[in-house]
Amino acid sequence: MSVACDQLTEVASAGVAPALRAVDCVANEMAASAFGRLFGAGGAMAPVLTILLTLYIAFFAFSLLTGRSSLGVSALTPRMLRLGVVLTFATSWIAYQGVVWNLAVGGPDWIAGVLMGAKGSATQLFGDRIDIVFKAVGEASAKARGASNGASPLSTSALFTPDSVMWMGALLLLLGTVGVLLTARIALAVLLALGPIFVIMALFGGTRGLTAGWLRGVVLTAVTPLFVVLGGGITLELLVPITNALLQFSQLGTIDGRASMAFFVISFVHVALMMMVMKVAATTVSGWKIFSIGSNDAREANGASQQTADSMTTTASAGSATAYRSRTSAIATTGEPVMADVRGQSGPSLLPSSERRTVITQVAGGGLEPLRQGESAPRARGIGSRFRASNDSGRLPAKEKTR
Repeated sequence: MSVACDQLTEVASAGVAPALRAVDCVANEMAASAFGRLFGAGGAMAPVLTILLTLYIAFFAFSLLTGRSSLGVSALTPRMLRLGVVLTFATSWIAYQGVVWNLAVGGPDWIAGVLMGAKGSATQLFGDRIDIVFKAVGEASAKARGASNGASPLSTSALFTPDSVMWMGALLLLLGTVGVLLTARIALAVLLALGPIFVIMALFGGTRGLTAGWLRGVVLTAVTPLFVVLGGGITLELLVPITNALLQFSQLGTIDGRASMAFFVISFVHVALMMMVMKVAATTVSGWKIFSIGSNDAREANGASQQTADSMTTTASAGSATAYRSRTSAIATTGEPVMADVRGQSGPSLLPSSERRTVITQVAGGGLEPLRQGESAPRARGIGSRFRASNDSGRLPAKEKTR
């Protein structure tokens, strides 16, 4: 640990703002040292990165040989971008710190500063204001005890005195602000220290979900301080007049019961607000769809299977058409004796030899049947329906217009 971080750590117990500064310094150094041990010049994960990159290129070559992928702009561009991003963020701490660390830590702080109109770090400003509130609570309690000749209200009264209620409210305010801020910063530091490992997992489709989960965790722990600072700023504005009332009554040797109860209620509301903020942030991040554009492998596999299905469908259609033509020719050949028999039974008066007759037939289910006058397309019948004309005595098809 550097000398600057040692100095900040020594005074971390002085208040909320010093504790936040110490946590930020220690987290930055921890992430830098973890990156160097993993993917630095002599890092333990450098050979693993080489092996994974070789496997990625080999899998792409195999997909080209098997026809699951193609050499085109749509196929090569996402892969080249993915390789570039992984190599940049997994091998360069300057790039990783300048992009990932600054966006995760400095981005929400900058947005909070713009919204609050603060010059500098909005989180540090919020910590300073929390320290002012705690200092006022301590002064009010000390003045009240000093004015009462050092007798503590807790020793002469019941447990829930105005002084104890005021300190319980201060404890809730401490847990709702400092507890959430420090927890989010420490969790964010751990996630960013392990970030290069999850960046490498974005190469393969099977492990890409771990990278997406890591990104959601980073965003969740990064935006939590933003909501805490904005929501806590409103709570502190409500606590200013209450704190002033506590200081005024403490000079008279007592703690105002109404002011202490109001302080406790607002602190409790602040804790409930922080719980709601965590729930809203988790719900917002869980609905974020990551890598919806980069899933080229699945799309190419689906495209190849679709092309295979289309070719199989085309082949089946061609075979069906050939079978249909051969079946039609066989039916037409079989129908000639039947029509000759019909002409023989009809007699010379019905079908003169000099008359040419047009017979309209329909193929349905492999059979052949003349269409009667005034009928539409008949329903499909079995194979034996083509012998009905020869067996049906006295029922001959009506004579159609000849030419």
